Amino acid sequence: MTNRDIAAVFHEIGTLLEIRGENSFQSRAYLRAARTLESLPQDLHLLAAEDRLGELPGIGEALQDKIRTLLRHGSLPYLEDLKSSFPAGVFELLQIPGLGPKKVGLLLQELNVDSLDKLETACRNGSLADLAGFGEKTAAKLLTALEQVRRHQNQYHGCMALSRAEDLADTLRQHPAVVRAAFTGPLRRCLETVDAIHLLASSKKPGEVLADFSGLDEVDVVLSTDDSRICVRLKGGMPCELQIVRDSEFGSALHHFTGGPAHHARLVEWAVTRGSPFNTWVSGTTPAFPSEEELFAALDLDYIPPELREGLGEVEAAAAHQLPRLLEWTQLRGCFHNHTNASDGRNTLEEMAGAAAELGLEYLGIADHSKSSIQANGLSAERLLAQVASLRERNRTHDDIHLLAGVECDILKDGTLDFEDDVLSRLDYVVASVHSSFSLDETEMTRRIIRAMENPHVTMLGHATGRLLLEREGYAVNLEKVIDCAAGTGTWIELNANPWRLDMDWRYWRQARDKGVKCVINPDAHATAHLSYLKTGVHMARKGWLESRDVINCLPLRELLKILPAQRV
Repeated sequence: MTNRDIAAVFHEIGTLLEIRGENSFQSRAYLRAARTLESLPQDLHLLAAEDRLGELPGIGEALQDKIRTLLRHGSLPYLEDLKSSFPAGVFELLQIPGLGPKKVGLLLQELNVDSLDKLETACRNGSLADLAGFGEKTAAKLLTALEQVRRHQNQYHGCMALSRAEDLADTLRQHPAVVRAAFTGPLRRCLETVDAIHLLASSKKPGEVLADFSGLDEVDVVLSTDDSRICVRLKGGMPCELQIVRDSEFGSALHHFTGGPAHHARLVEWAVTRGSPFNTWVSGTTPAFPSEEELFAALDLDYIPPELREGLGEVEAAAAHQLPRLLEWTQLRGCFHNHTNASDGRNTLEEMAGAAAELGLEYLGIADHSKSSIQANGLSAERLLAQVASLRERNRTHDDIHLLAGVECDILKDGTLDFEDDVLSRLDYVVASVHSSFSLDETEMTRRIIRAMENPHVTMLGHATGRLLLEREGYAVNLEKVIDCAAGTGTWIELNANPWRLDMDWRYWRQARDKGVKCVINPDAHATAHLSYLKTGVHMARKGWLESRDVINCLPLRELLKILPAQRV
């Protein structure tokens, strides 16, 4: 298990204890431990092997024992026993925005609300509105949130599914009867959310592979199986499907199970025009290709990367040798939108700088929240300028990484900024973001954002729609007009790489690129571990057809420092 996996276990324990309401000190201890482990730069396996778990702040003997159990067995009986003491529907209630553990505990105790259906009933019959701490407005908001959650049920964040898919594919590759293995489907196309993990393996002994797969610790329940395919539910509820094929047809099957329907339809049309016998893969009835490269070559097409297989012109571009040379993770040199514990981040400036340097970045921007973000401990002008001075002093005394002085400045309701121009002018850059008044109509919100972008001190627009995937829809905004404004003002637009945001959506990046708008991939890091979100951002940039020349933070520090002053005039 990774540090993040163990942190998630502790967070779940802390949440369940908070619902129960028995011992607030104990629940807070688990939640604090989860935060510590999530941002921990050292690998817990190494610390445990060196008997150094006791060095971790807030991790006492009892928690150390649980960490060792998780590292050794991958599961924790204490958590399983705790979960079994709650109705299954309670865990669904925690998905509802506005329902924290304490409120879920109150609903369970006072109204016996232990499922989404019972929550809806309580909202509609008035019993929830009569409960202390709720009210009619809360009931109405919960009904809206409930509708959104149901719309996204059985969907999972792509990056969460990706780590499990990679582990399962690695496990398959180690099987003696498996020749090749890969994950496929929407996950391989890097869609932001998926409904299942799809795996493909080639083998001469499919029955043996399927039997062994069904016995993996990760598998909770086998849903169905036949001679070449098995469907299971993994622990945690995520569905997973494994298809076994002959190795001679692995390439054909990999392409078939990866591409979107529109991609396949366009490829079949292309094959017909060339008199090729290509069709979507059906074992034993169509030409078999050991590799995808051979499949595309047989159709006189350049290899189409998986991220582009959506039927959005990639076949035509491949035929004309005009596919983009997609961005690679190793081409990123730094990032701008990162927080420290000066606002709502978990790590110090020094810890963030050290983690970025370990990743091999040349520069790191610090952009803590501005004063109107009270909920995020936003910085006053005085605190911001003191941070800037500290940051620049570090640049004079350290050469491991160059720190850039910025701020994530709130765009106020009328489109003005949270700091005066004389404060913003002292920074290296400004990320302008909306954090309030989400209910404005599209015209007002678009006007608000454009007014902010027209301020000469704004370098980039942060998370353009404010969406939270599988949780909150983005606010109403005309992105076409925002992109046009960015093209005119030279404002960069952020691709927020946080897996819960991935905003601006990949579907708009080709339009932005074609109008000359530059992308900035930012992790919106609130902890050192979040810097790794940059890799997720690269996946989304690739899906948006972006190359290194389209992404500002592919610039080396020397070139970046030349353009930053010119960007803010």
